[in-house]
Amino acid sequence: MIVERPSGARGRVQAGWLDSRHTFSFGSYYDPAWMGFGALRVINEDRVAPGAGFSPHRHANMEILSYVLEGGLAHQDSSGGGGTIRPGALQWMSAGHGVEHSEYNASDAQPVHFLQIWIQPDRLNAQPAYGQREAAAGDYADGWTLLASPDGEHGSLAIRQQAWLHGARPAPGAALERELDPQRLYWLHVARGEVEAGGRRLQAGDALGYREESGPLRIVGAGGAPADLLLFDLPA
Repeated sequence: MIVERPSGARGRVQAGWLDSRHTFSFGSYYDPAWMGFGALRVINEDRVAPGAGFSPHRHANMEILSYVLEGGLAHQDSSGGGGTIRPGALQWMSAGHGVEHSEYNASDAQPVHFLQIWIQPDRLNAQPAYGQREAAAGDYADGWTLLASPDGEHGSLAIRQQAWLHGARPAPGAALERELDPQRLYWLHVARGEVEAGGRRLQAGDALGYREESGPLRIVGAGGAPADLLLFDLPA
């Protein structure tokens, strides 16, 4: 089964300093049909005004990933984690038994555009942890780059779930393939650009979910610039 989630059907929250699109139910946006996809609980596309951000607040028992598309995102948390991430970098915070954190636009002049991603962990009340994966020169040279995994293989962030996050940036006309295991779930999110996936044309913010699907998933870059894709490989 293939689940379609068009960009325009997502929830939207606007708060002056924040313009946020929610793929799944989050905060004041609630849709019982969209509570997550397997262990993937949240994908919020946030645009935060210069100098603004999310003041310190608390989370527990969630793997939280931030993926910056434009600008800089400054993070601080009560476990000692902190830093500013730039486009192409991935930040990980495991909330564990409880952690307080803040996320602010690192600039007083330019907005920041990023994805906030939550994945439910495979264990409860662990020690909070933090890490960053910086963009590297060899990323995407072979099509897919592993960004997060259970054991941190190939320089990826080691998250606390049997889930793998791959990224890709196909140029217009370039083709990618990924073999799908029917015993796993997959969620393909287009962060930027356009692609064709299995004959479906997708634009920025669009997503497809794959459940009990097998065989190769073929993706071809479209539009006038390279796309930016995230593919979540999740336990069923």
